[in-house]
Amino acid sequence: MKTLDQYREEYKQKKLLAMPIAGCFTWAVLGILGTFINSQYMGLITFIGTGMIFYIALGIAKLTNEALFVKKSERNPFDNLFLSTVLMSVMGYGLVIPMTQFDHTTVPLSVGIISGLMWLPLSWTLQHPLGIIHTVTRTVSLVILWYLFPEDRFVVLPFAIVLIYLFSIYQLYSRWQNQLKQTHSSALNVGQNG
Repeated sequence: MKTLDQYREEYKQKKLLAMPIAGCFTWAVLGILGTFINSQYMGLITFIGTGMIFYIALGIAKLTNEALFVKKSERNPFDNLFLSTVLMSVMGYGLVIPMTQFDHTTVPLSVGIISGLMWLPLSWTLQHPLGIIHTVTRTVSLVILWYLFPEDRFVVLPFAIVLIYLFSIYQLYSRWQNQLKQTHSSALNVGQNG
């Protein structure tokens, strides 16, 4: 039986790129659609689009060579934590949906913030500040932009999320590359000392 630290080190070896790439792609499409579709319809389109991120990520995972969906018997406890954060974000829609009856333009704000919360546990898991930076930047930016651009909320907010995703994807990739170097260096040291 492995310790929690051993599971964490194993989880840190993952690329973790498929979900952010899928999120970035989805929000970019939503931002483009927001330029020419009436905002009253964009709320429903945003729900559908963001609800598809996980499924899009399953396809992207094949391209990034990641095992996004692992059999229960093969799961690391941190895989379970990740799946729990996905479920947590989906449950947040229970707040978002009633709010749309009062103001449909709250959708990119509320969905953008709620779906960004899943980055916080990732920071703890990876022992890296990326998730905290992503969540705080995303939340603060979306609130400010929601007030600054009342007529273009379905365009400006999705593109702000895309920019934050691009930064985070770069950071995740750099983190993964550094993790590989450390693992390779550790293996070389063990080989030389053994």
